[in-house]
Amino acid sequence: MSFSGVFPYLVSPIDQSGAVMEGVLKDLVDHLIDAGVHGLTPLGSTGEFAYLSQEQRRHVVDTVIWANRGRVPVVAGVASTSTSDAVAQTEYMVDAGADGILAILEAYFPVSDEGVEAYFTAIAKAARGRPVVLYTNPQFQRSDLSLPVIERLSRVENIRYIKDASTNTGRLLSIIERTRGRMEVFAASAHIPVCVMMIGGVGWMAGPACIVPRQSIALYEAAKAGDWANAMELQRPLWRVNEIFAKYSIAACIKAALELQGFPVGVPMAPQVALGEAARAEIGAVLRDVGAL
Repeated sequence: MSFSGVFPYLVSPIDQSGAVMEGVLKDLVDHLIDAGVHGLTPLGSTGEFAYLSQEQRRHVVDTVIWANRGRVPVVAGVASTSTSDAVAQTEYMVDAGADGILAILEAYFPVSDEGVEAYFTAIAKAARGRPVVLYTNPQFQRSDLSLPVIERLSRVENIRYIKDASTNTGRLLSIIERTRGRMEVFAASAHIPVCVMMIGGVGWMAGPACIVPRQSIALYEAAKAGDWANAMELQRPLWRVNEIFAKYSIAACIKAALELQGFPVGVPMAPQVALGEAARAEIGAVLRDVGAL
């Protein structure tokens, strides 16, 4: 199985009792698939994986897989500070029916390059042949993937993709050149997707795609067709969505936007706080400007 295109990072709708709101998550899955997304990614950063219990994480992924009904690939997030727990999470996601794994390293103490490489290699082995997407986000992570580690991991058979949210497009080009033919790159919300596509990226894997799926797909299709003039015309207004996403708390921003679009996904997990009226009004204005409200 190969991955390309638009893969929204899904929010995790959790009610005040701590239960996963299955109904609204199913509605969101149906909405995104109807809009034409190429895959779904629960438990990315927008999915608040760092704030969820193990049971909540499993319930979110189980619900997405159930709601999806095999229509598009589901790439489930796995994140931990320990290799053994990451392996156990991966085994659960694979058994639940995930088509791929988004692999994230959490860290309290710094981890050496050897430890980072061993962590992701263990996840890849536990994935039992399913594609693994490396996810590195230096602004939130204490231990990053260096270019030499990424190059070595690209030689692991099923580590086939990376989403690097470093904001450094030059680093993406370095990754593409060092891993050519072995690893593909997805744009993050920190990057201008059309530019990533121009240098060889295969799509966009990010939270904002939850709220602008059709617009994101139109951009991807224009870039894939090599219609760069049209792609840039589509990109310019969409970049405002990325800007608002960067301005406010990640999950709070996307959850507020989805609420405005009619999806009652609830508030971000404490100690995060919901956005106020001024922020919601600003988000609403951006959504109207890009035709998403």
